[in-house]
Amino acid sequence: MLIQLIRQGMDITSVLIYIASVLMIIFLVNPIHECAHGLIAYKLGDRTAKNMGRLTLNPMAHLDYMGAITMLIIGFGWAKPVPVNLRNFKKPRLGMMLTALAGPVSNLLAAILGGLIFNLINTIMIKNGTFVYFNGSVYLNSGYDLGALKYVFMFLEFFIVINISLAVFNLIPIPPLDGSKILLSFLPASASYKVQRYEMYISIVLLILVVTGGISNILYPVQGWFYSIISKLTALPFSWAW
Repeated sequence: MLIQLIRQGMDITSVLIYIASVLMIIFLVNPIHECAHGLIAYKLGDRTAKNMGRLTLNPMAHLDYMGAITMLIIGFGWAKPVPVNLRNFKKPRLGMMLTALAGPVSNLLAAILGGLIFNLINTIMIKNGTFVYFNGSVYLNSGYDLGALKYVFMFLEFFIVINISLAVFNLIPIPPLDGSKILLSFLPASASYKVQRYEMYISIVLLILVVTGGISNILYPVQGWFYSIISKLTALPFSWAW
């Protein structure tokens, strides 16, 4: 995404706002994502993540440098996976599915929080008679300078979009992403074994697609759908202001 923004001729301030939103996700949201995996696993009987010190919001415990770089450049990446031992679950398949699902759900919740803050600011400004933000455009009252609020809205837009991108990306049913673990919980043992056997090769292909940007075109329609739903959902509590 960074390269795309630069190609589109976005000004340096906007690029810096984008970088700030990515860094916030890397150092705040990613730890929540990984901690969510570990916490659900712990609640279901697996202490592996807790014993290895991964039930923490310390970003350095979860930081994967390659994943962070791709997140900055492309708009989605990964953190260091939380270790899980399925044998500690009373119901391994259900435990695996719920543990894997916890990460993408945390990103969607972060996007919803960003949307609520976005709409709260918008509502306050509407009530003050200053401006209205609607369908991606700001309608100002005459003589009003949007100023720094332009960048606040931009930061929140980036924050929402990247979190949705991460959720959608992680739900792809390809190893080692969370979606593959959800898929494996439904597959018979023989099929599950075959997928795990070739996981390393599949992961290499996935990495190539991520780095080259080949996977972006596949994900954009799904990301757009989630963005539309979250935009409408987070606007509902403030609809009385219109």
